[in-house]
Amino acid sequence: MVDEHAGDELVTVFKALAHPTRLAILGWLKEPTSFPPQDQPAEDVGVCLKHIQARANVSQSTASQFMATLQRADLVTCTRVGQWSHYQRNEEQIARLARAVGTSI
Repeated sequence: MVDEHAGDELVTVFKALAHPTRLAILGWLKEPTSFPPQDQPAEDVGVCLKHIQARANVSQSTASQFMATLQRADLVTCTRVGQWSHYQRNEEQIARLARAVGTSI
């Protein structure tokens, strides 16, 4: 049985992943070097929002909304470099959620 907090957390994660583009973004971020080169190595700071936006073929505001949703679900972390936001997967949280799903369903 899942406690109420863990259940709420899973609902937030599933809602975040319910949109095909957000799910795709999380998959793309698994291979940050598949994005164009940037000033800061993607392995260190994550992928710049402008590169995520370009690959997703969405507006900057839509890309920002997508990333905010993934960040609220704790699936990604954000690092600011100057005026730019860089995102990377939160592998620890993703692994923890995978374990929680395996024990709760």
